[in-house]
Amino acid sequence: MSNGEIKVEMFYASAVVKSAETFDAAATGILDCDMTGGSYQTGKNPAFQFAGDLMGGYQNPYQQMAWLLHGGGRDQLNALYNAHNMEFIGWWIPGPESLSSTKPLRHVGDFKNWKFRSPPGMATLVFKNLGASPIVMDFNEIFTALETGIIDGADAANLTNNVGLGLYDIAKHTNFPGFHSMPADHLACRKDIWDKMPAHHKAIMKVGLEALALRNATINEVKNAQTAKELRAKGINLYEWSPEELAKYRDAVQKGWTEFATTPEAKALLKSHIDFLKALGAMR
Repeated sequence: MSNGEIKVEMFYASAVVKSAETFDAAATGILDCDMTGGSYQTGKNPAFQFAGDLMGGYQNPYQQMAWLLHGGGRDQLNALYNAHNMEFIGWWIPGPESLSSTKPLRHVGDFKNWKFRSPPGMATLVFKNLGASPIVMDFNEIFTALETGIIDGADAANLTNNVGLGLYDIAKHTNFPGFHSMPADHLACRKDIWDKMPAHHKAIMKVGLEALALRNATINEVKNAQTAKELRAKGINLYEWSPEELAKYRDAVQKGWTEFATTPEAKALLKSHIDFLKALGAMR
């Protein structure tokens, strides 16, 4: 769209620094921008959890994008990002993820004493409150940990990506549609880089991210539906949770939000999300 005026050089898979360090690498000038996820930065401020994955607060990517575009989300996020010398440009949100397990996952009761790979952050708090035993480990350790029985399951990715990781070769139980996690990955750039861009370049970056977000959410919806049919045909158990069980999970999530939001910035972001969800009628 920029007719070559904006030149982008991309680095993948921790080629420069580890994924969780990309934000700092951009803020300090090693890179110009970061495209990972806000929840990697909860060590700086728990508010970053509410800039990434709300652990089931939103039911689909379109609701969460609506908060960004129509609920004042962009300004709320930049109040946080600007304080760390970064500008939030946009999100892409593939959609809800599915758990993989060697044991049935039919309802909240099945989480009791369930050992699983968990990402860091609020996920560990929510699942502990539900009786599970989360174990934080790197993404590339999941398959071996499942194979050797160190864990009973994993919070890894969506249905299609779980297949790509080979998880359903071992774990014959999963949930679909997913509900427990929906990571939002950001593009965030160093403040001085963003500020010196002309207005039409800024518009291109924002619109480009919105187009990517729509394509990403829709292709994942298509692929996950196709994958669900294929997994059922192979004998994998896919559990669709009842509204009553989903309500129990979301009650635990809301308690986790309150426990995790320990700074003024976190409380402000959380309030903004809750006010928007109540306005949609998606939360009581």
